[in-house]
Amino acid sequence: MRTLGFEEVILVVEDVLACAAFYRDVVGLTPESEASEEWAWFRLVGEPAQRLGITTGPLLYEERSPRPAGDAFGGVHFAIHAPADEIEPLLERLRRAGREVYGPKRFEQMGATSWYVYDPGGHLAEFWVRDPA
Repeated sequence: MRTLGFEEVILVVEDVLACAAFYRDVVGLTPESEASEEWAWFRLVGEPAQRLGITTGPLLYEERSPRPAGDAFGGVHFAIHAPADEIEPLLERLRRAGREVYGPKRFEQMGATSWYVYDPGGHLAEFWVRDPA
């Protein structure tokens, strides 16, 4: 059986441009193309590369969600791997941007340490650093 992986994660937000600026300027992700008021796309490392999409919605099949209107997808949490030598500069950029950083949270069973921040769209982003081999 092949191992499955994410192709993309889509965040539904009220202000695409503000959230895109956060992921570009503060987090340091590389845009796939210039952001518009409706969509922004970023490429993340990996093989194959994963994508982070940001939109105002609606998304396909949103009307079939079992959740109440306005909360069709529920809260979103995701983790982005950060190399150990890049985490401190990233945390400093997050703090300078006025974001409260939570953590570090140690996960012995995974051999990793994480820090958390809420993005401008209210999503809980985790920045995950694996222990050196």
